[in-house]
Amino acid sequence: MNVWLNAIGYQLVWLAAVWGASHQRAWLGPLLLLPFALIHLRGRDGRLDAWLLLAAACAGTALDSLYAATGTIAYASPFPTAHVAPPWIFALWAAFALTLRHSLRFLQGRWLLAMVFGAVGAPLAYVAAARGWQAVSFPQGPVVAVGALALGWALMLPLLVRLAMLIETQPRPQAKHVHG
Repeated sequence: MNVWLNAIGYQLVWLAAVWGASHQRAWLGPLLLLPFALIHLRGRDGRLDAWLLLAAACAGTALDSLYAATGTIAYASPFPTAHVAPPWIFALWAAFALTLRHSLRFLQGRWLLAMVFGAVGAPLAYVAAARGWQAVSFPQGPVVAVGALALGWALMLPLLVRLAMLIETQPRPQAKHVHG
């Protein structure tokens, strides 16, 4: 997929999820994820994107659930409980996973850059979601939340980039030829 279309598609899902969550329309982010994901999953390497989507969305949702359980972050439109990350966060992680082999491919093999990118970019996105749309809040204060986000993402992003690289090195099934 085109790098720019991938980046724009992700940003549209992010905006829909954050705006939707803050306006009691938490279904909007997952809804926009569907066409974004289908474009990737129907592609030549859709199976690879599918595995990465599943793994990254589960790992990222677990990280965000840790933030919720510890009271570091509170999410708008919590479901099923305020102590786990809501489905719109899962949709954000799923959409983010679809950038790892496309618009964020430049991070592959650049571990320090991936750490810095995660440590700086993620807190900025959460602060934007908090200040711009009140989709998240920081019950223990912004310093604690930004610190926890920076640490979590500085560890998570290089791991996800490495996972994307590992997934890409898996052998692809060969087409079977029928001789008649």
